[in-house]
Amino acid sequence: MTCEEYLSNMKPGYIVDGGSEEHLVMHELSQRALKITMELNNKYHTKEEIIQLMSELTGQKIDESFGMFPPFYTDCGRNIHIGKNVFINAGCKFQDQGGIYIEDGVLIG
Repeated sequence: MTCEEYLSNMKPGYIVDGGSEEHLVMHELSQRALKITMELNNKYHTKEEIIQLMSELTGQKIDESFGMFPPFYTDCGRNIHIGKNVFINAGCKFQDQGGIYIEDGVLIG
């Protein structure tokens, strides 16, 4: 099962059984998110570096208008969609298995 197939299944609220192929993909994505957020959260990064790490985490190009004050936590990362002029304040945790869509101009604290 590919990441895209997994994310597509999660949109309508698909149930994941322990030990299933979906569960293995979910675990892989979570481990990947942990690795990237550990890098993001455990040392200083410039705005440009934060944008690059968030682009890597989400698998999408994050606009240069994006801003964040780490730490930031998520269980998947690949199902977060971020618009332009978005700011995420310190200490946010996203549960994005089913998808999180942040429109333009949103400030999250």
